[in-house]
Amino acid sequence: MVSEETSSRRKRRNSRPLDDTRLKDLALAYVARFATSSGKLADYLRRKIRERGFEGEPPDIDALVQRYVELGYIDDEAFARTREEGLRGRGYGARRVEQALRAAGIEEGIRAQVAPSEYQARHAAYRFAERRRFGPFGGEVDRDRQQKQIAAMVRAGHSFDAARAMVEARDTDSASEWVAEAEGMD
Repeated sequence: MVSEETSSRRKRRNSRPLDDTRLKDLALAYVARFATSSGKLADYLRRKIRERGFEGEPPDIDALVQRYVELGYIDDEAFARTREEGLRGRGYGARRVEQALRAAGIEEGIRAQVAPSEYQARHAAYRFAERRRFGPFGGEVDRDRQQKQIAAMVRAGHSFDAARAMVEARDTDSASEWVAEAEGMD
């Protein structure tokens, strides 16, 4: 539980309005600490200005973010690739990856560049089913349970067809063959 003393001390420390120098320091500390996109940095700075206020003329946040992009502190494409690979590696589908990149403020062109291929999408579905013990990885299940597994895969961003193919696969070999079929499609 937070005591009143701690709460008032925290409030006192953050209550000073920002100025140009403090805003730049906040931005630099943020990009030094977190792998981020230009959209996430802009959102962070706007939130800080909303919380603490700003002394003087409102700053041009987009210009500050653009300066950090030019300096190489922020690389939206590298961020998008890393995020996409991480999510896909955990078994999430293309739709879920797209949502995460859109929420991070990644432009549509970059999102299209890093979109997973058919083979990668199928491999992610395989990985998700394996991790969650769906379909051939979980043993015999009834039709109702299969429907729930398909729904979980769709919520994880996989297409309905991919989820159904994975959950209804007879065994792990047929699931592996389904993934391998897409290798030549790209």
